[in-house]
Formats: sequence, C-alpha cells, structure tokens
Amino acid sequence: MRISTAQMFQQNINSVLNKQSATSKIIDQIASGKRVNTAGDDPVAAIGIDNLNQQNALVDQFMKNIDYATNRLALTESKLGTAETLTGSVREQILRAVNGSLSDSERQMIADELKGTLEELVSVANTKDESGNYMFSGYETGKQPFAFDAAGNVVYSGDSGVREAIVASGVTLGTNIPGDQAFMNAPSGLGDFSANYSTGQVGDFRVLSAAISDPATYVDDTYSFTMNGANLEIRDSSATLVTTVPGFDAANPINFNGIEVKLDGQPQPGDSFSITPQSQVSVFDTINQAITLLEDPNKVNTPQGKAELAQMLNNIDSGVNQLSIARGEAGNSLKQIERYSSTHVEEKLVNSSALSMLEDLDYASAITELEKQQLALNAVSSVFSKVGSTTLFDYI
Repeated sequence: MRISTAQMFQQNINSVLNKQSATSKIIDQIASGKRVNTAGDDPVAAIGIDNLNQQNALVDQFMKNIDYATNRLALTESKLGTAETLTGSVREQILRAVNGSLSDSERQMIADELKGTLEELVSVANTKDESGNYMFSGYETGKQPFAFDAAGNVVYSGDSGVREAIVASGVTLGTNIPGDQAFMNAPSGLGDFSANYSTGQVGDFRVLSAAISDPATYVDDTYSFTMNGANLEIRDSSATLVTTVPGFDAANPINFNGIEVKLDGQPQPGDSFSITPQSQVSVFDTINQAITLLEDPNKVNTPQGKAELAQMLNNIDSGVNQLSIARGEAGNSLKQIERYSSTHVEEKLVNSSALSMLEDLDYASAITELEKQQLALNAVSSVFSKVGSTTLFDYI
C-alpha cells in the first residue's frame, strides 16, 4: 500500500499532538492534585464526586444553621438564667420586707430595690442578639417586646412565634423562646383563679387553691364569699346567691359550679373575699403588686396584706419555675443541636474520605507516567523531525 507524503506527515503530527495532550493532562493532574478534573477523565467517578460534593454542600449549610441556632440559644439560655436569678431575689426581698420590726422607710427602700429589679428584669427581657434583633419577641424581631404603660404595668408587644432552623434533613429546631412563654404565662399559684381580699378582713386566712374540678359543670364567673355568722355564702358577679355552706369549716374544701376552693385558716364572721378566673400570671405584674403592697404601711402586716402576700409568693415561685422551664427548653435544644453537629462532622469526614478515593491523585504513579509520556513525546518528535527533513535527493 502506498503512503503519500501528506498522510505520513499528518500521522506524525497526530502522534505528537496525542503525546502532548497526554503529557499536558498529567501535568494538570499533578498541579491540581486531582485525578479527575473533568467528567471526561473518569465519567463514573465524576458522578460519584458530584454527588458527594452536593452532600458536603448540604452539610455545610446545616452547619451554618447550627452555628446560628447555637449562638441564639446559648444567649437565650444565659439571659433566662439571669432572669431566673433576679426573680428568685424578689422573693427574698419580699420576705425581708414583711419583718414586723422594719420601719415604713425601710420597707420603702426595699420597694425601691424591687423597682430596680423590675427594670433590670425588663431590660433582660428586651435583650437583642448580635444582629440587633429582639430575642424574646417571637416573630416580631424588630419590635421591642416589653415596655411600661402609663399605669406602670409591663405589657408585651411581641407574639408567640418560634423561629426555626433546619439542622438536618427533615429536622427543624426552635432557636428562640417567645417572651410571653417565658415571662407572661406562668400558671397561677392558686390554680385557675386569683383571689381578692376585703380591707376589713379579721380572720387570719388565705385561699390555698381555687381550681376547676369539673369542666362539665363549671360556670365561668367571678364569685364572692362572705361569712354570715357561722355560714359561708357564695354569690356570683350579679350578687345572686349560688349556695350556702352551713357551719363552714375551713378544713373542708368548698365545691360549687364545678369549682373547688381550699382555704388555709378560718374566716371570721363578716370576712369576705372573691375569686376571679385567672389561670396565668405575669411575673412583672406580681412584682408590681408586691411593690404596691410594701408601699402601703397600713396594709402590710394586716390579715388582708398577709393573705395577698402569700398569693404573691406563690405566683413568684410559679414565675421562677416558668423561667426555669423555658431555660431548660433552650438547654435541651442546645444538646440536640450538639448531637446533630457531631453527626454532620462525622458525615463530612466519611464523604471527604470517599472523595479522596475517587479524585485524589497518586503522585508517584502520576510522575512515573509523566516521565513515560515525556520520553514517548521526545521520541515521536525526534522521529518526526528526521522523517520530515528526509527527501529522495538525499539518496541520489
């Protein structure tokens, strides 16, 4: 078979170019440290590499969400701990103030301390995160959640929203505690009602508990209780007589309209009190009530003042417990996030190991192959150079 000069020339060029391409490919692999730089290098491995890279990118996003959630929850847990300590100190201040040996001015000093504690507690409840968002305002992160109104009461302007972060495939965790859950909605210390005592109270008694015992027969209303001689009369908000307990003995619970009321101590004839539906109390309102009580020198050490004080202490304890529960919730979320973080770290380690097997270059083999290709390229180039310069006239 005849081979033309043009054919021979083209074959030699192709051989040189192929060897140059193979050499260049190996040089690129050595420079990048990767065996597979394009899908053409190894189509099967490239698919696996792409899948692993996508998984690692997803894990990286989860880790960013976890970092964000961890920062917020850690700050939340810390601030709730501070609030818990402040609220606990309120109880000690109130107990110190009811000491009968204190003067009115000394009680006023304690009331002023309580005012400072209340302001500090509101400041904690209005804490902002590193981005300037309010932590305890629910979804309303740009709105200050707590403020004093014209009457000096603390009002909540946030909502009950729980912001969530995706920390794993199909897993979301709350990254905040709404302010109403932490500070406003503590269970009433009495159960489902609050008690109000009359100014002329003589008997040393207080409402121990007032709760709905039978929802089916419960009648929602405010009820007043009056000792008429030895009998206890119960009337509704329209002053209509509901029932009378003859020969009332405080050792026995009072049951009527699906409600059970227990007293500690015996009312005297003429004593009266009332209960109003209230299943939740605000720790801020309880502190304000304590301040008002301590600033009234004619009421603190009276039977009425002592009964109101007992209710306040119960509500303070409930508020501390509510803050403790909210703090525990934040702590539990932190523990869960830590577990997911550890899982993601392990997952990424496994993925990275698999990626290394698929795409990392064996430098020893690559350098050996490079030397072989360079040797072959030099040989082909030398042959092409000699053949290309040879003519028939050299042999004539």
